[in-house]
Amino acid sequence: MRKLIIGTVLLAAVTISSGLSVAVAADQMLTPLDIPTIEGVKALEIGADAPDFAIADTSRQPYKFVAKENAASLLVFWSMFCEPCRAEMPLIQSMYQKYSPTGLKVISIAMDGGMEDSISAFAKQEKYTFTLLVDNENLEVTDAYGIPGTPTLYIADKTGKITFSKVGRVGEEELEKALKTALGI
Repeated sequence: MRKLIIGTVLLAAVTISSGLSVAVAADQMLTPLDIPTIEGVKALEIGADAPDFAIADTSRQPYKFVAKENAASLLVFWSMFCEPCRAEMPLIQSMYQKYSPTGLKVISIAMDGGMEDSISAFAKQEKYTFTLLVDNENLEVTDAYGIPGTPTLYIADKTGKITFSKVGRVGEEELEKALKTALGI
């Protein structure tokens, strides 16, 4: 009986250990690009014109984005259900605070139609002050920008051309370099 108990405990330990090893290995292999994407959907390419759009903000007030407004824009497509998206938001806020005095517009587009109140509460709790928009349930803006997964970031320069495109999490150095390029600083 004692051998059976010891054998069972050892088997359980090996099973748990191997499961943890797989989980740790999978976590360590994740890179900023390892996010689920929609097959066949392709992000806008560098040099493409950023599409203009009109959707509501989290207060359900209309907001119109015109790409050629003579201002660089950081567009962040995200979802409340996307952990990498929420983890990236402090960096987005930091870049907004640093570069908005130079004319940068930061516009986040939540792909969670109908969740304006939850998104607004999240932004208020985290003290995010950049523009927060919510794509409608038909995801018209998301479709216009060809969003294959979240997060997806675009930077459009003051002429409305896409100068940076990133599907997946972005590093601070990479984002800051791209912003400086678009801002001409």
